[in-house]
Amino acid sequence: MARNKPAAKKRRLAKAGKQKKPVPSWVIAKTVGKFRRHPKMRPWRSRKLKA
Repeated sequence: MARNKPAAKKRRLAKAGKQKKPVPSWVIAKTVGKFRRHPKMRPWRSRKLKA
């Protein structure tokens, strides 16, 4: 990937990077394990972005 990215693409990549984080442990504890993972978790190797 190019070092100089367009601002819009950079924004999309940043948003995807923030969404990728797992559910916090306190949320899992509070919901008694009902909410373990969220559907926006994206493995970096297998699923690529349409950015």
